[in-house]
Amino acid sequence: MKRLHARYPFLDAAREAVELAEVDLAELVLRDDGAAAVDRAVERVDAALSGESVGAPHRRPRVELLSYPIARVLVSLVDEPVLLRKYAHAEASTARERFEADADDDAELKSTSGSRMTIDRLLADFDLAGDVRSTGDDQYRVAVGPYLRLSGQLDGAEWRLATRALGDGEVPVEEAELRDLLEAAIRERVADGLPLPVPDPIAEGLSDAVERIEESLADRQLSTDFDAVVPSLFPPCIRALLEQVDDGESIDEPGRFALTSFLTSLGMAPDAAADLVAGATVGGESIRYQAAHLGDEDDPGYAPPSCNSMVAYGLCVDKDELCESVEHPITYYDRRLDDADTATAESE
Repeated sequence: MKRLHARYPFLDAAREAVELAEVDLAELVLRDDGAAAVDRAVERVDAALSGESVGAPHRRPRVELLSYPIARVLVSLVDEPVLLRKYAHAEASTARERFEADADDDAELKSTSGSRMTIDRLLADFDLAGDVRSTGDDQYRVAVGPYLRLSGQLDGAEWRLATRALGDGEVPVEEAELRDLLEAAIRERVADGLPLPVPDPIAEGLSDAVERIEESLADRQLSTDFDAVVPSLFPPCIRALLEQVDDGESIDEPGRFALTSFLTSLGMAPDAAADLVAGATVGGESIRYQAAHLGDEDDPGYAPPSCNSMVAYGLCVDKDELCESVEHPITYYDRRLDDADTATAESE
């Protein structure tokens, strides 16, 4: 399996390399030597949830290449639309980053020319070679059909056909714009067919990996606006962090993120979140800064870590009876608010 295939696993040649190697995914996910590929696949998906990348490649090309079909299976098993979109976007974004590194690093090109990606290679792999032609000076013309299909996935009025000098059935684009179109083509191919039908033996072999991804997805997705912010109803772990900061004590990065993301998940503005820990100016300023960078009005950002993650970070303290029946600090708070509302209604 070549380095080029590992770097660009969506290529037809990469798929053929896996087929020629006669890799049986059902057997692979159950074998000890398949663990590295499964772990890397989980990393791909988890990194996609976190940002614009699928993470650093594995040092072994075989593991890196095999992690791609496994990642597609994992995404299919979780079967959440937001995950499908983020994963396809991250794979395409990573491919573009690698492609541009290949194009810009002259030393790399000379030493590993067989592993470099070029525009011509990508065009050929996507059956676009006959639809795109160079006119020199980093200028290209793209047949209108493929242009419309790919540009339809891109934001911005500049992609509208009315803004282009269409002539002879071709649309002029600059090289940077052609790269945008190719990234869209990669995203389209990665998403094609997802979610896949997954045989039971493979699904069973990947059950632990799926659970890890679902928990990671829950950590990032769960965010709810509440009508009230009542610190006395916060889960014990969050109250403990508040007390620690309020006493002027420092908290480590996992604790600070857990506290800040919990407060912003309640719909609190950065200043309000900082004011809630008024006992420590330094702590309050840290909360204000981090809250301001976790999200915005349209996207409240990340939810706090799940209960399992809080246990792993050593932040789960003073568990009460309700803690035993919930899996997330936000769920705890929601339940306590409901109980308080019910009690108030019954007393009236």
